[in-house]
Amino acid sequence: MFKLKLPTDPRWANIAEGNIEEILTDHAWCEQKAATNAISLITMLPEYPEIVTELLAIAQEELDHFNQVHEIIKNRGYALGRQRKDDYVNDLMKFIVQGSRDELIIDKMLFAAMIEARSCERFKVLTENIKDEELKTFYKELMISEANHYTTFIGFARLLGDPEKVNKRWEEWLEYEAQIIQSYGNKETIHG
Repeated sequence: MFKLKLPTDPRWANIAEGNIEEILTDHAWCEQKAATNAISLITMLPEYPEIVTELLAIAQEELDHFNQVHEIIKNRGYALGRQRKDDYVNDLMKFIVQGSRDELIIDKMLFAAMIEARSCERFKVLTENIKDEELKTFYKELMISEANHYTTFIGFARLLGDPEKVNKRWEEWLEYEAQIIQSYGNKETIHG
């Protein structure tokens, strides 16, 4: 569905499961950053009320996910911990074009779509490979939500730009992401 060029090695789930507290903390902060990103996009698109409405819904859903992860952390007796740096996301940011306002907005939509696509794929890997039944169920539910977000961001990019150009640019994003993701998959973080 996402056409990701390089799938996550299922052994990453074993790394993640080896330190559940860390993966949950990292995941919580990923959800917070996703909400912040949706709000940031809203500030760029005030002239599109339908898009603003959808982005508000995404931001609220991401905050709800943050809350859900935080509840799991608390229920297990863990501590949330400080926000983590996300090297994967920082590497993706380097690929955002700094052209016209329209080009920037479209690329920020594709940037968001890429993060949602990889997160969804990682949640699928967790669902299929960890032993923790509670987390299997939780990540399966989140996988569906992230897939919807991915579809929404791609749809916005196509709505705001020439669909053929957007599709071409998405292919470039996929190629770029395949290059950088090779450095990840060996830490107990959602993208690490």
